[in-house]
Amino acid sequence: MKNIDHTDARILREIQRNADQPLERMGEKIGLSRNALWRRIKMMEEAGIIRGKVALVDAEALGLALMVFMQIKAPRHDAGWMSDFARAARSLPHVQSVFRMTGDLDYLIQARVRDMADYDRLYQRLIAQVPMGDVSASFVMEEIKATTEVPV
Repeated sequence: MKNIDHTDARILREIQRNADQPLERMGEKIGLSRNALWRRIKMMEEAGIIRGKVALVDAEALGLALMVFMQIKAPRHDAGWMSDFARAARSLPHVQSVFRMTGDLDYLIQARVRDMADYDRLYQRLIAQVPMGDVSASFVMEEIKATTEVPV
């Protein structure tokens, strides 16, 4: 972990919970002036510790109620296939995350779709762009914990 002090850790915890709050309010919670807080946040942005600030959108409210994890086995392990796969996965807006894995599977994709027919369209678009060794899917029945917070 990059060098951060106790105050920076408090800032990171607070900003991960609510990056939209006014600096004055956050500074009061942490015990810093608005300007001192702003300088620390800017330093952490420049150091790459804070990569950006986003709004968290409720996928179900937008009709994307089905979360799917696709387990991918590559047909081969060469730089060309890996590059093609990465490009294809990045091009699909329903794909939220892609991970290269150890163990029995090579890649794990997390995606949000409306329903099974929407999943099938995603699957068809993916396999049309890059050859696959094996693809299986698991559908989320209940989301017990999901967070974007990194423990600090």
